Amino acid sequence: MRHGMSGRKLNRTSTARKALFISLSHALLKHEQIKTTLPKAKDLRPIAEKLITLGKRGDLHARRQAISYLRDEKIVTKLFTTIAERYKDRQGGYTRVLKAGFRYGDAARWRSSSWSTAIRPPRAWTAARCRPPRTARSRKTKSR
Repeated sequence: MRHGMSGRKLNRTSTARKALFISLSHALLKHEQIKTTLPKAKDLRPIAEKLITLGKRGDLHARRQAISYLRDEKIVTKLFTTIAERYKDRQGGYTRVLKAGFRYGDAARWRSSSWSTAIRPPRAWTAARCRPPRTARSRKTKSR
């Protein structure tokens, strides 16, 4: 039984999977948007969220933890200055996964993983934007 086992194996060994998520999180921090498959994008989310939390903490120990994971001081500097400042008032939900079509070779579902940069207010539903309710006259009826 798989009690308490989180995450997917992604047909890789544990070291290859760890290296995959290190490189995906590095690319997400560097380019701020990446295109990958759906399971990888979903499994990358908690890792990226934890890195942002380290950046928001901002102390020396958090910086050393981020350097030990990412192994690139330029990316860690960007994480602690640019990206952590962007989300200083936000309590989570830093990443989003959007649909990006299908891969050509095997029709795997592509997903675009990016930072949710702007907190947009919910759109107001006005009478002009809502569809009018369907009436009996507007419905198509079968004629026998």
